[in-house]
Amino acid sequence: MIRSGNRLTLLENGAEYFPALIAAMDAARYEIHLESYIFVADASGRAVAAALMRAARRGVATRMLLDGFGSRGLSAELIAQLRGAGVELGIFRPEHGRLRWRRYRLRRMHRKLAVVDARIGFVGGLNITDDHAGRNLAAPREDFAVEVRGPLVADIHAAARRLWRLVEWSRMGLLRGEDTWIKADLRVVGDQRAEFLTRDTLHRRRAIERAYLKAIGHAREEILIANAYFLPGRRFRQALAQAARRGVRVILLMQGHTDHRLYHAASRALYRFFLENGMEVYEYHVSELHAKAAVVDGHWATVGSSNIDPFSLLLAREANVVVHDPAFAQALRERILLARDQGAHRIQRQAWRSISWPRRFASWLAYGLVRGLMGLAGYAQAYDGLKRRARAPLP
Repeated sequence: MIRSGNRLTLLENGAEYFPALIAAMDAARYEIHLESYIFVADASGRAVAAALMRAARRGVATRMLLDGFGSRGLSAELIAQLRGAGVELGIFRPEHGRLRWRRYRLRRMHRKLAVVDARIGFVGGLNITDDHAGRNLAAPREDFAVEVRGPLVADIHAAARRLWRLVEWSRMGLLRGEDTWIKADLRVVGDQRAEFLTRDTLHRRRAIERAYLKAIGHAREEILIANAYFLPGRRFRQALAQAARRGVRVILLMQGHTDHRLYHAASRALYRFFLENGMEVYEYHVSELHAKAAVVDGHWATVGSSNIDPFSLLLAREANVVVHDPAFAQALRERILLARDQGAHRIQRQAWRSISWPRRFASWLAYGLVRGLMGLAGYAQAYDGLKRRARAPLP
């Protein structure tokens, strides 16, 4: 549902995101809910944890939901400190028996969001970790989030409550005690229109993908996509190709440095398709590109946690804000293009045609392995657009 009357603030990287998040937490009076795929006890993680504990100690209902795989390395010491201060900690699909293969283990909680006092929301792609974590690179990890105020927060709050209750039910077999979540503030605070989209395994399996495809299908001038793990299925690829054929400029900004080499090699197998169909392909090398953002025709934009790959579009729980506002879209467009101009290099069509056959074979081998893994999990056919319902166990 598109909601009017919002005030949206674009936040780039942890340098803008964490201060805004912590300030909102420090001003909280009633309730804080935080979700993250990864939570690392580095400087940023400890600063966020300290804000959560301060809030809990002054009587704010404070909840944090982490993914059992993404945050499996969180120290027992910090967990004990959080719980000791009164922070309720939920784990989505805890990891038990890591060496045992189970298909449902691929279904993760990949969302990154927060809601404070049911009146301020944060949605984006940033995990709770330092921008430079794990890499010795010159620039911070490139990523985006949106601070939301206004009626749209009600939808973010409802989604957070729904998943928390679901995890609570799966852990306890029943709902514990009374529902203490407060009511969302629906007051109009601005003039921006936006919608909050989630991807889950039940009723919203393709909501984010459909939003992308609709925007691409209506594009007339420019499609700008910055996506960390870009491995689109056939339908998505064809939509981009059709847009390029009708004269739309299609710009794809993808990772040069990556923490998932197999995925990176697999995505490179599609470069020739993109280039032969007239799209511009760039790889971001100055640092890691972790963004999941796009702008279409300067008035449609999205920021969130969803990559354009099988994991995000078919398996994980994701959350994106889709903004229908020229001012916000233009601001995001300028940030993405600046990142491209300062930290990326363009993949040229002729140069890519001449790459050696071993490199080309390695990319297609990686692509085949990813597709094969998806097939073993039972999802490859669904990803290519065939209508086959997958059984989705509750978390």
